[in-house]
Amino acid sequence: MPTANIYSSELDVRDSVIRIAPLLREFLARELTCGELVLQPDEISVRVIPGCGAAMIAPIEMEITAHAFKERVSRSDQTCLAVREFVRKLLPSVIDVRVWLLLVDLGHSWEG
Repeated sequence: MPTANIYSSELDVRDSVIRIAPLLREFLARELTCGELVLQPDEISVRVIPGCGAAMIAPIEMEITAHAFKERVSRSDQTCLAVREFVRKLLPSVIDVRVWLLLVDLGHSWEG
C-alpha cells in the first residue's frame, strides 16, 4: 500500500503535520484511488521524519511511494500539485511544500 514520508527540520512543523496526518491519509486515499482499486485511509502509511534543515529545499518535503498504475502515472504531476495545495491549505504558516510521487512496482510482506 502507499506510503508518505514527510520530512521537516522544524519541530513545530513536524508537530503540525502529525496533527493533520489523519486528514492527509484520507486525501491521499482519494487521490491515489484508481480503476477498481479504491484505497481506504487505513491503507496509507504516513511517516513524519526529521530532516536536515540546511540541506532541504523546503520546510516540508514529501515523498509518496505507490504502485505505478497507468492512471497514477498519467496524473502524477496533478497529484503532486493537489497534495501540495492540500497541505498548504491546512498549514498556511508553512511557506513552501514540495511533493514527489514515486511510482514503482511494489511487492508486500503480508498475505490477504
